[in-house]
Amino acid sequence: MTYSMTGYGKAIAELPKKKITIEIKTLNSKQFDLFTRIPSIYKEKEIALRSNLSQKLERGKIDLTFNVEVISKDVSSKIDHHVLSQYLQEIKTLASEMHVPEPEDWFSILLRLPDVMKQDTEELDDAEWIAIEKAVNSALDEVIAFRLQEGTMLENILLTKVENIRQLLAQTLPYESERVEKIKTKIQDGLSNLENIDYDKNRFEQEMIYYIEKLDINEERNRLENHLDYFIKTLHDGKSQGKKLGFIAQEMGREINTLGSKSNHSEMQQIVVQMKDELEQIKEQILNVL
Repeated sequence: MTYSMTGYGKAIAELPKKKITIEIKTLNSKQFDLFTRIPSIYKEKEIALRSNLSQKLERGKIDLTFNVEVISKDVSSKIDHHVLSQYLQEIKTLASEMHVPEPEDWFSILLRLPDVMKQDTEELDDAEWIAIEKAVNSALDEVIAFRLQEGTMLENILLTKVENIRQLLAQTLPYESERVEKIKTKIQDGLSNLENIDYDKNRFEQEMIYYIEKLDINEERNRLENHLDYFIKTLHDGKSQGKKLGFIAQEMGREINTLGSKSNHSEMQQIVVQMKDELEQIKEQILNVL
């Protein structure tokens, strides 16, 4: 099965005093890159979260977000009188210096300023973390299912592109004998146009064979066929094959480039250009394969 690195999962942990919505988003990346946005109370568990996500997601740019909604009315918060008094004095001083009127509704402004409201230090208990871990794992299951769905579509695209290259490669066969004869005739015509030039026909035949062998593309064609077969085999070998597929695509590119440089035939070169286009699309898709 082929997995994409693109995925999304969401789960909710329902607790007595709060509701925590956990979201995991993943995109393609060369390695495991985790970015977390979680409240400070859960920071002590970040290493455990990282370990869990790296084992199950392996690779990708991963965003983990905890959105906490307090649902209990029993919130132990207090007004910090000292901070509020400082804000009040500073605002009055600024209003006087800038010659602007003081606010009419002081409390609506002051109570929204940072650190005016302070809460008693909250501690993470085991039951709460167990509920959060369960929600994280549920979100991870959704991400993996999403990745599999996306990976199936990627696999179909890649198989189509590989088959397109195979068909284009087959289209070069009819031009092979024509190409060799055209080169041979061109050289012979060039020699016949030279006046008063005598040459050793046996040596000419030997040089002609050597030259044509240098232009032979059967070896490149066979290697490219093998690379196409190996690409499909690797694609079906299981997940986490993205990097390996990238290496195979590079080898495919080398053979296609050599075909183009050796072809010396306009129709074949047009086919090579189409093969390169299909290969570039394969490389783009591989970037998102796990």
